Amino acid sequence: MSLRKELIEACHKVYQQGFVAATDGNLSCRISKNRFLITPSGKSKGELCEKDLLEIDENGKILKGSGKVSTEFKLHLFVYKNREEVKSVIHCHPVFATAFAASGLALDKPVFPEVILTLGKIPICKYATPSTKAVTSSMEPYIKTAWAMLLANHGAVTLGKNIRDAFYKMEKLEHTAKTIFVAKLLGGEKILSRKNVIELYSIAEKVYGAKSNIK
Repeated sequence: MSLRKELIEACHKVYQQGFVAATDGNLSCRISKNRFLITPSGKSKGELCEKDLLEIDENGKILKGSGKVSTEFKLHLFVYKNREEVKSVIHCHPVFATAFAASGLALDKPVFPEVILTLGKIPICKYATPSTKAVTSSMEPYIKTAWAMLLANHGAVTLGKNIRDAFYKMEKLEHTAKTIFVAKLLGGEKILSRKNVIELYSIAEKVYGAKSNIK
């Protein structure tokens, strides 16, 4: 499957799952070191076609396609510049994850083993006006290690080793936020101990080669 087709498939999925509404959100993928595909501004992700995607360079200049590049292109390029292993970036407004972001609540406590291993800590970046350099500045403290971030009063961002990986991380982020929300209604989520987390990583490292960043 071509990158264009994969990216459009992801666009349709985030719309169908309610991770975005109307013309919200933006998705991208890396073509090469200095070339990227990104969604255009002002178009519903549920209605995009391959021809709508724009090819841009490392400065956000349009190389192929017509239309206006997403206003959040700086966010995407900031990620690619700082994380060579990242091949796709997705920015959406999923309801539960965005509710946590709007409430100033990070999802950085160890609750679910599978989330610890796939997403790690999910920090919340301080509020910044969308499409400004302040957004990338707010992400800077976490950019080297995070695979998912909440943007205060804004939404969420996930990074992936490919387009599908970035989408699945967004899906898992929203599922995690929804489950923790329900747990709070039932009296509060129970946090795994440091011993539990170290044991989890010990097993994961043997089976999957997962590395811990526990200090």
